Amino acid sequence: MGNYSEREVYAGIGEHAVYVASDARRLGVGHALLEALAEASEAAGLYKLTSRIFTTNVASIALHEASGFTIVGVQRRHGRLDGEWKDCVLVERLLGEAATPDPPDPPPA
Repeated sequence: MGNYSEREVYAGIGEHAVYVASDARRLGVGHALLEALAEASEAAGLYKLTSRIFTTNVASIALHEASGFTIVGVQRRHGRLDGEWKDCVLVERLLGEAATPDPPDPPPA
């Protein structure tokens, strides 16, 4: 995991990548790693974790969603792999106080 940006306005956001070897997949390893990462990140004072996942990596997208991450967008043609353009799904998970829902708006007077 690393800083999302060096700009002060983005302090508190961590960008991560998790890789689980093929023989360890579907055993709960990825979920355990993401939960431990979220706990450690919150303890370190971060309020958000974010990542980019290739749109074709449906297993990683599903893992992140099952681990409390939300899809917040798609970056088209964000990178090239083996000469082909790759789109990326943006995911994020709010931590600590940032994860607390906003109170509802008061009814109109």
